[in-house]
Amino acid sequence: MTSPNPLPWRHAWVTGAGRGIGAALCEALSRAGVRVTASARNRAELEALQQRCANLPGPIEPAPLDITDPQQIHALCQHWQARDDWPQLAVLNAGTHDPFGAADFSTERCQQLWQTNLLGTCHCLEPVMKQMLETGSGHIAVMASSAGYRGLPTAAAYGAGKAALIHLAESLYPELQNHGVKLQVINPGFVRTPLTDRNEFPMPDLMEADDAASALLKGLCSDRFEIIFPRRFVTFLKLLRLLPYGLYFPLIRRITGV
Repeated sequence: MTSPNPLPWRHAWVTGAGRGIGAALCEALSRAGVRVTASARNRAELEALQQRCANLPGPIEPAPLDITDPQQIHALCQHWQARDDWPQLAVLNAGTHDPFGAADFSTERCQQLWQTNLLGTCHCLEPVMKQMLETGSGHIAVMASSAGYRGLPTAAAYGAGKAALIHLAESLYPELQNHGVKLQVINPGFVRTPLTDRNEFPMPDLMEADDAASALLKGLCSDRFEIIFPRRFVTFLKLLRLLPYGLYFPLIRRITGV
């Protein structure tokens, strides 16, 4: 099945593609005719994604890897280099979540989250960014979170890692823009995935993964630096950044019940 590709990329790389937003985005890209290298640790999930998209215009090419292992990422990049087949779009979506409060705080749990969400993203970012800087073209999108805006109960480690990704993207943006490389940061609210299923509190404006992928794809096609969805809830969180602590903490206690 073939059809014109209305999007500006022939080849895209999506990490965290086995489920949730990543899998839904791969399907949306495939439907639009983009060839997708889909990465995740679980080969079976990637093969199931490939099968679901078998009749869509853009082929799904499973590339199982663990983003915490730089050697696996290097091998994939060598594969692209040998074939002169680097992706024009890299959506660094892979991540994990481990909500815990003060009583359960541990350095080990923090390290495990940051090893995947922060350093794992950096492992992926380094080679594609270098290649795009050499060619003076390309598009990178980093999955952070609106949880990185301000501190939230049970998200001390998760939010800190996502805040670091926001800061990282903000810092790199001007230089990459000067070299013709497009960089965006993605700060979603609550999306129904196996990760958010771990949350034990109400999640306002919870989105389904397919709806989130549609909003994400629309954002990728825009010129905005920051992609947010659902817009109403994330805008509310953005406004919370303006509150002084004397107002912020009482409000968060009332909202979360902590």
